[in-house]
Amino acid sequence: MTIVHMVMFKFRPEVTAEHKETFVRELKKLKDLDCVKGHRLVVGGPSVTDPIERSKGFEFALVSLHESLQELEKYQASKEHHWVTSTYMFPYKEDLVRFDFEVAEEDEYMWL
Repeated sequence: MTIVHMVMFKFRPEVTAEHKETFVRELKKLKDLDCVKGHRLVVGGPSVTDPIERSKGFEFALVSLHESLQELEKYQASKEHHWVTSTYMFPYKEDLVRFDFEVAEEDEYMWL
């Protein structure tokens, strides 16, 4: 089984570019956690959507893969995840969208 975890981040307008760069750099380190399947975690941004209004102000996104819901829960509960989000995201966020789904068995090969 593969669980895909997706998050989109929107910062408040006063948050500096330097802060956002630090957030992205630290967020990428979460790929090293054992609960991330194959260490597959990617962070992207800023959005290149055209027209940009379709991004609804979301600037960065994260996609990570997990072997099961239990592994996703371990990821969410890890001290590393807590530190990154509580230090660099939650005090500065305007909005956040999270969406998790299980990959259909016939599509599993695309996520390996």
